[in-house]
Amino acid sequence: MGSECGHDHHLSGGLAEPELARALERTQAVLAERGERLTTSRRRVLELLLEAGRPIKAYDLIADFGGDGRAAKPPTVYRALDFLERTGLVHRIASISAYVACSHGDADHAAAFLICDCCGETRELAPPQMGSLLNSAAHEGYRIGRIALEAHGLCRDCQAPAANA
Repeated sequence: MGSECGHDHHLSGGLAEPELARALERTQAVLAERGERLTTSRRRVLELLLEAGRPIKAYDLIADFGGDGRAAKPPTVYRALDFLERTGLVHRIASISAYVACSHGDADHAAAFLICDCCGETRELAPPQMGSLLNSAAHEGYRIGRIALEAHGLCRDCQAPAANA
């Protein structure tokens, strides 16, 4: 993403110190309250996602896991991702096969993502009219376990150059 657009992208990065350390400490405290543990590998995967501030593919997490050029074993990263997703700390964005740190921090919530097809910027927001969807599902005999909506398009910054082309 990005090279097809023909313009500069000024993407904001993720968390840096000391915000990163505070976010990881808060996460560890929340998980402890729930009776869960933030193991070393779970912490490292979450740290990479928080630092990036954008969706990251699992194979990139595997490559960057060691920090010293050493890749992790894939099961280590995938187990961490499964845990982080199950606890609501990370979302999987299926349409781009990537993971992103949750910006809301709630264990159980529906998520909607606005994904720029040009620069890859991804914003998480609360999907509208969730009550209506849940009621419709219940009427059909379904109990929804997880909801993630994904909308693709162009962010504000990428629309401007496209309009001028």
